[in-house]
Amino acid sequence: MRVNFFDTECREPSRSDELFGICDDENGTKAYTNATDSARWNAKVINCNQVAISFTAIDYCVIVFKDGTKDKESTCDGLLSFSDTLFLVELKKQGTGGWLPDAKKQLENTVKLLRANHNLEGFRYKKACACNKRHPGFTVIDAAEKKAFFQRTGFRIDAQAEIVIK
Repeated sequence: MRVNFFDTECREPSRSDELFGICDDENGTKAYTNATDSARWNAKVINCNQVAISFTAIDYCVIVFKDGTKDKESTCDGLLSFSDTLFLVELKKQGTGGWLPDAKKQLENTVKLLRANHNLEGFRYKKACACNKRHPGFTVIDAAEKKAFFQRTGFRIDAQAEIVIK
């Protein structure tokens, strides 16, 4: 069954705020954007040029089942899209431990599902963002790992809690 990740009730109206956050209350509900309560933000979106950006919640909203089962596929929390750019976003709120490998697996699986349901060639810039509220600074992903992720998915990957829109 085909799944539409872009034309869905999970897609919020476009916003062009200079600064807003992406939130995950981690209570079994979908992720969402917010421009007023920075304490809730898992990731900060810096949009100095006030580009119109759409956020689409994926996890807990766009449901994809594993083939032949009623088991839900592991997906990232959402995606940001504008003009020819697509950012996948996985939100974490973990301390130390295995948060980054888990985030990368969810992002990579979401890429696989997107490609199975959409032609992504219209997106010139594609990025996977692993964001952790407890580790807002840049988390190092070595060059070889970034290259391997790009070769597998066609997406660049970063681990930081700020998403800068250029």
